[in-house]
Amino acid sequence: MPETLHIETTVSGRYLVREPSGSGPYPLLAGFHGYGQLAEDELELLEAIAGSRDWLCCSIEALHPFYTRKGTVGASWTTRRNREAAIRENVRYVNTVIAELGARFHLDGTLVYHGFSHGAAMAVRAALLGDHATTAVMLLGGEIPPEADELETMGRVHISRGSSDRLYKLKAFERDCRRLEKSGLPFTPLEFRGGHAAGEGYFPPAAEFLEKLRRF
Repeated sequence: MPETLHIETTVSGRYLVREPSGSGPYPLLAGFHGYGQLAEDELELLEAIAGSRDWLCCSIEALHPFYTRKGTVGASWTTRRNREAAIRENVRYVNTVIAELGARFHLDGTLVYHGFSHGAAMAVRAALLGDHATTAVMLLGGEIPPEADELETMGRVHISRGSSDRLYKLKAFERDCRRLEKSGLPFTPLEFRGGHAAGEGYFPPAAEFLEKLRRF
């Protein structure tokens, strides 16, 4: 049998930033896109949340690009292959992005991670395993990773799904809510009309959640 070896190397990550008007300090809203998407997709989602114009919005693109079945370019956070190593690499990547944003912009210390679908797990991992204190995590259409524990370091949580979502099913959503309740975390569950996407019913409660964070 051949011997399996691994070696660390350097790759370039890509992220998009939308700076609000004014001189700051700004709260930071950092997002993770879904499987096969790009940073532009997540940034569009973040910008659609009312009130996000007052936040420094950052959309972080996954390190592993590929061609989708439609022939477009998408990216992925992890697969089953070398999963643990990929998670460590992704967390280091996010740590570096957040640190660079802190050096470039006048931030007020409020950090919210937003994850859609496959990116929801990344948002949780960034909060639990990353170097930066997290104010809140917003999860849309994606579950909390099964290996995640000590969820308390996520701060406050907004967790949501579309009522007809076939990928993030009701059973998984209810299981995640029970995990959050057991942890004692303050969390806001939301089920809106729609599928595996941010339906119209998602945005007003998401905006209200962000607005309340500014009051604490």
